[in-house]
Amino acid sequence: MKRFIFLMTLLVITITVSAEIKYVFYFIGDGMGSNQVLGAEMYQSAIEGNPLGRVQTLMTTFPYSGHASSYSKSNGITDSAAAGTCLATGKKTTNGTLGLDEDGNEVRTIAEELKAEGWGIGIMTTVAIDHATPAAFYAHVPERNLYYKIGQQLAESGFDFFGGAGFHYPQGKKDDEDINLYRLAEKNGYTIAHGYEEAISPEKAEAEKMILVQRTDDQGTRHGDNLPYAIDRKAGDLTLTQIVSTAIPFLEKRYNRFFMMVEGGMIDYACHGDDAATAFGEVWDMNEALTIAYKFYLAHPDETLIVVTADHETGGLALGNSDYTLHLEMLQSQRCSSWVLSDLFTQLFKEHKKPSWAQVQQIYREQLGFWESVEISKEEEKELIQLYKAACSHKGKDTQTMYKTINSLGEAGIALLNKKAHIGWTTRAHSAHAIPIFAIGNGAEVFSGWHDNTEIVPLIRKAAK
Repeated sequence: MKRFIFLMTLLVITITVSAEIKYVFYFIGDGMGSNQVLGAEMYQSAIEGNPLGRVQTLMTTFPYSGHASSYSKSNGITDSAAAGTCLATGKKTTNGTLGLDEDGNEVRTIAEELKAEGWGIGIMTTVAIDHATPAAFYAHVPERNLYYKIGQQLAESGFDFFGGAGFHYPQGKKDDEDINLYRLAEKNGYTIAHGYEEAISPEKAEAEKMILVQRTDDQGTRHGDNLPYAIDRKAGDLTLTQIVSTAIPFLEKRYNRFFMMVEGGMIDYACHGDDAATAFGEVWDMNEALTIAYKFYLAHPDETLIVVTADHETGGLALGNSDYTLHLEMLQSQRCSSWVLSDLFTQLFKEHKKPSWAQVQQIYREQLGFWESVEISKEEEKELIQLYKAACSHKGKDTQTMYKTINSLGEAGIALLNKKAHIGWTTRAHSAHAIPIFAIGNGAEVFSGWHDNTEIVPLIRKAAK
């Protein structure tokens, strides 16, 4: 009987993958553990008036799902470089390392292999295009912070489409003689498009290869660390959905097969700041980009594979911090990220050396809903006033997160709102939480169950042969 079931399962898999896979979408939510996904869904439900439900993201409707462990070769808790390398190659390496094994030997990525076989390749993200996860698909360096060298390798990769915030240090940090990375990329055949409208303009339509970034100055020297958070977005800001919408027709026009890695990189940034509302917004933002790939899948169901996963979890997010209740609806009072909130307080103290408590309260009211939609107790107000007085006497202590220094008033406001929503965090760094996997399309059934992150790329590679 067991043999019969095995043979029937094998037959089903064989039939399922009999058509040739021509299109692979590989979505990576940086820092996106299962609780980030579930929290985003429950938060959306609370916004829509049902605090005891969930509005499903597209990824959780996919027919196949699983989980994977994410530890690195050197640590029980991985960093993005080691995790990205594993998701790009199927090989574990040491923290901080990109595209090399633990002995320093170069490891070929799935993107490099498919490019050599004639596939079109697109690499896109909401952070810098030379950041750890995107770089893991084309770069081979011993340290992830070698941004200029990574940028040089991007320009020499021959990949067809890059999209994101731009380069961290396009001019290099040490040598004024270093060629600007945008100019180096142009020298190697890339057309630079600044913003979505420029990318889809007729004059860019015939580009051989493209790098789509947010708008920079005329010299292309502004740092491209990240796109704005979805919660902070303004008209004209480049979005991940726009990048994916540009990349699909760009690659389809030039190739009959293509591979796209799409990273929701700002989920990780928000979780490093223990900022739940912003993180949940980033999960939904990646979900919007995923819908573009899904529409393509619906037009090519037998030829397309979509895999959604994460490199690691960030923040040790807990949906619950006390009793058996959640109050995620309170998070909708938040109007900006912790980054922008911190900047608002910083600017206030620049303009008024000792602003009034009423001025500080006004920022809390406008951006977090305190004393209006969010009730603040006398004790909680007292604690905020103490922080305000410390800031006035220049004794306030800033908090250094992974990517931003947050002043004490901004930090306290976000922490208090999270506490009231009954959100808990165990760390400002990464955790060893299992990462989710969701899949749909040709060959997707192999992603069900429990995996190690070393298994994901080999399964994609096997399906894409």
